[in-house]
Amino acid sequence: SFFVSRQCLIFSLCLGLIFLSGFFHMKNKKYIISKSSKVLLMPSMPCHAKTNVMFLKTHKTASSTVLNIMFRFVERYNLTVALPADQLVHLGYPKTFLARFVEEFQAIGQNYNIMCNHLRFNPSEVQKVMAENTFYFSILRNPIPLLESSYIYYKDTVPAFRISENVNEYLASPLEYYYPENYKQNIYARNIMWFDFGYDNNAVPNERYIQAVLKDIEKNFHLILIADYFDESMILLKHTLCWDLDDVIYFKLNSRSQDTIQTLTPESKERIKTWCSLDWKLYLHFNQSFWSRIEETIGLTLLEKEVNHLRMRQKELMETCLLDQEAVGKDYIKDKAFLPFQSGSANILGYNLREDLDNRTLRICQKMVMPELQYTSYLYSLQHPHKKRKRLGLPLLWNSSQE
Repeated sequence: SFFVSRQCLIFSLCLGLIFLSGFFHMKNKKYIISKSSKVLLMPSMPCHAKTNVMFLKTHKTASSTVLNIMFRFVERYNLTVALPADQLVHLGYPKTFLARFVEEFQAIGQNYNIMCNHLRFNPSEVQKVMAENTFYFSILRNPIPLLESSYIYYKDTVPAFRISENVNEYLASPLEYYYPENYKQNIYARNIMWFDFGYDNNAVPNERYIQAVLKDIEKNFHLILIADYFDESMILLKHTLCWDLDDVIYFKLNSRSQDTIQTLTPESKERIKTWCSLDWKLYLHFNQSFWSRIEETIGLTLLEKEVNHLRMRQKELMETCLLDQEAVGKDYIKDKAFLPFQSGSANILGYNLREDLDNRTLRICQKMVMPELQYTSYLYSLQHPHKKRKRLGLPLLWNSSQE
């Protein structure tokens, strides 16, 4: 019986140890589980593509390229997109967004999946349109190249830009050209990203106010991408939304020719940081959180691998689709249906497609290069066939009968 009880004791001890080690494993599993046992303890949840997504489209931040990605996603999954009502091409911009700026909002209510056209952010009104589980993201760009880009693009429409000779002259003494009473016409001339997020772009930049706004944006948005690291941003977006690589493949849209870029002096670059100090703080803050997010979720090694993969796939598609393997100036775009909207002194580039494409490939390629206004108009006629077509002053070769 001594032998039996000793065996029982040993057995109980073993059981206790097994239980304890299991407990220790569970407590520390993220540190000590080997890859093989991870499968047993943590069945990996299959991730499902998020299809309720709101993209705040900011100005001069590669956001037209993101919009094209969103629109192609809409078509791939047969989703409903919140499009500008009637003849609007933006969702009421630069007015603060209201739900009634969305076509058929009264009828469709909170059943839109995607929202991505320009608007000035207003969370309570956006929430009337988008489902509760919507994923919110936006994109920022370094305010230094951004201001130069705005200057060229809005040269003819913004009073502060129009009356100055060039971007460096404007920045040497912005208050000579930027009149506060003209602030509505001059939004592109100062802190445009701050304005797009719904805040006062002429606010006094005190630290408490800035911190409060940054907190607010973090509360309203799940992810902020950085245009200066566009490919890295697309990989982060793909991971976060559980999308495929082909969902985030893109051709660069709405870019302009090199000869329309004005060189900023070192003094001008420094002045932008002060003149657009709200945008500068916004950018610095979210550039930092962007890289932290990548390190926490993907890691730099995998990121590099996936960025290379994305670029290879993009190159493949360009070889398949494009006649010139690159974007061309407005005068060289053969099919005027694909001519992007031209603004200010910018020469906005577009693409020519190869002529030997089969129908299926042609469809894919056409959507990759379709400029923003044409794509908005095309989806509008598809989604609201009974409504009057949008007049864009462009060749309207896109209608649902072609689909």
